[in-house]
Amino acid sequence: MFGTHDLALFIVSGLLLNVAPGPDSLYIIGRSASQGWRAGTAAAFGIGTGTLVHIFAAAFGLSAVLATSALAFTIVKVTGAAYLLYVGATMLLARGGRQEVQAQQEMKPTPLRKIFMQGFLTNVLNPKVALFFLAFMSQFIDAAAPHKAWAFIFLGVIFDFNGMLWCNFLAWSAAHAGARLKGNAKVSRWSNRLTGGLFVGLGIKLFLSKQN
Repeated sequence: MFGTHDLALFIVSGLLLNVAPGPDSLYIIGRSASQGWRAGTAAAFGIGTGTLVHIFAAAFGLSAVLATSALAFTIVKVTGAAYLLYVGATMLLARGGRQEVQAQQEMKPTPLRKIFMQGFLTNVLNPKVALFFLAFMSQFIDAAAPHKAWAFIFLGVIFDFNGMLWCNFLAWSAAHAGARLKGNAKVSRWSNRLTGGLFVGLGIKLFLSKQN
């Protein structure tokens, strides 16, 4: 269908990959637990939009550039790592006073647009994601397909749609659990710091990653 083969296997494999715990899932859970399901959903759609960028990049050969050009890979990698470190450090160094309850009440929630953009940029600036889509989806493209780009897009949209279903389920579940702890300012503050620590860890991991 649309120049693909083993579509059922692709869907099952994609679902398993989406369900497997990873940085995207942890980011969504952290945002949902601290600010509710709307924040988690904004994070999920930011990540999903970034995924679409990688899908179209794979479809039109841009991911192949990252796979073959060490310079292009390094530029994207360093940019992404720097951004992750900046966001993580900002969250870790956020003001925390002795009167934690009062500080929490005064703390303004992160705007949903900013959460969306953070999810988008952390995904789209990771060259490893681009290489993953190039390697994974290529296995399900028919070698004789007349329009391989459309086959990439077709598979990518399926993968991203299933991923959004799972990510929004995570957002709702984490928000439901986090609502019970919302009155505890100390827990909320440390939840925010854990999310910041996650960003720092991802930035370091990305910076140390290799092309192959």
